[in-house]
Amino acid sequence: MIQASKSRTVALFGTSADPPHSGHRGVLTWLGHHFDQVAVWASDNPFKTHQASLADRMAMLQLLVDSLQTPGVVQLYPALSHRYTVVTIARAQQRWPEAALTLAVGADLVGQLPQWYRAEAIFEQVKILVFPRPGYPVNEADLLKLKQQAKVAIAHPPQQYDVSSTEFRQADSDQGIPPVIQQYIDQHQLYPCPENS
Repeated sequence: MIQASKSRTVALFGTSADPPHSGHRGVLTWLGHHFDQVAVWASDNPFKTHQASLADRMAMLQLLVDSLQTPGVVQLYPALSHRYTVVTIARAQQRWPEAALTLAVGADLVGQLPQWYRAEAIFEQVKILVFPRPGYPVNEADLLKLKQQAKVAIAHPPQQYDVSSTEFRQADSDQGIPPVIQQYIDQHQLYPCPENS
């Protein structure tokens, strides 16, 4: 983890959560043991098409947070949700003005980050913490380019989960979906059939 000064450390983790899965749980659990506060929210990623509503994705994330063993540290912050991360960061700075902020992202976003809206402003205000993802090897050239623009560290969680929300939607498989999330999906009749069927 990137070491900050003695100020409070806050990890920011926005995700599409369409739906949340065991990989999200693993990231949040790891963050909950390495930061003073972890803020998570569901967001509308301008690079993705979402199948469930933002309200449903936020509700599923709350269920996931409630199931963690880090009470009080990891919390859902719907007010941070915005399609542009630079706006989310401004909101986080208002909430935690004295905190050292770290933006947690998956390895699949390393090449995309410099293309984000007002990326330079993002890199000036937060550290970037990259989580490895099976099937998404970090491109060394992309990582080097990112490190030239931002303060970057690679997380080393004890376990990586080979699961993705996209696979769930496309394959209609509940593998990697926590039972509490699957129950919500069933109750609200979300993802009725694979999106590519």
